[in-house]
Formats: sequence, C-alpha cells, structure tokens
Amino acid sequence: MKRANKGRSRYKFHEDHYPYFITSSTVEWYPLFMDTKICEIILDALKYVQEEHDITLYGYVIMPNHIHMVVEGKALSARLRAFKSYTARSIINYLKANKKTRTLDQLKAGKLDNHKDSEFQVWQEGFHPKQVSTQKIMRQKINYIHYNPVKSGFVSSPLYWRYSSALNYEGEEGLIS
Repeated sequence: MKRANKGRSRYKFHEDHYPYFITSSTVEWYPLFMDTKICEIILDALKYVQEEHDITLYGYVIMPNHIHMVVEGKALSARLRAFKSYTARSIINYLKANKKTRTLDQLKAGKLDNHKDSEFQVWQEGFHPKQVSTQKIMRQKINYIHYNPVKSGFVSSPLYWRYSSALNYEGEEGLIS
C-alpha cells in the first residue's frame, strides 16, 4: 500500500508585497539535482517565472535534493505551483528520453496516493513559505541560502557552489541574473 498525503502545510502566502523564503524538496529526498541537465531545467524555469510572470528572485540555491529561494510577486502560490508542475513534467520527460529507469522507479515508488493524474512524483507537496518582513530577516535568509552548500560540506565557500545566487551578491555573473 502506498502512503497518503499527510495533510496540507500550515504555511501560507499572506501578502503579495512581501518576499517569501521558500523550500521545495524532492520526493523521498531523492538527489535528482546531482544531474546537471535537471539543474538546467530548474534554472530555465526560474528565468521564465522572472521574465514572464514578474516574479522577483532575490536569492536561490539548488541542493542535491531541494531548493531554497527568496521570491516575491503577485499570485506567488499559483506561480510556484505552475513552476513545480512544469519542472516535474520536464524532468520526467528528460529521464524517460535518457532511459534513466532507476531514477524513474524511485519517483514512482515515492508517489503519494492522491497524485492520481501522474505515474511519478518529483516534488514533495508544499513550499513552506515564510514571509520575509524586514531587511534583517532578508539578510539571514540569503545567508542561509548561500551557506547551505558549505554547511552540507560540499564546498568551502558559497562562491564555489555553481547553482546559487552567491556570485550575484559579489557583483559577479551567476547563472541567473
């Protein structure tokens, strides 16, 4: 028997005019983002929501099994649901096209029962949004994002983690403007 959804998050988007710290994790914490092509899918989708949906991306990091972002914009919940839906479909298509059956099997095994419209599940449900209401909290969240790969032992400096906005904050060109 497959597992069911444990309920909706208590975290909500309340006001459009504040940034939010967002965390989205892969199902079963599977390290999908170790694959550079999958990271490119995420980066391209982040660029798209910035350009086409007027979402401000203040900072981000893509870790092996989750992403953190600070974002702001109208209809943020709907935009981020669309982001997760699009990236999930794109990731599944990429995995199928490249015959990555072991990964697909993991995503099938981790699928919740209430996801009846799909064979696989890429993302855990929810975003866990936390409102960023002051400059002090913004600095804390951006530092947390940028130091996540350091804390995890992947790099010795945030500037060495490719999939992060840390370079942007040093005035250098990152992967996303």
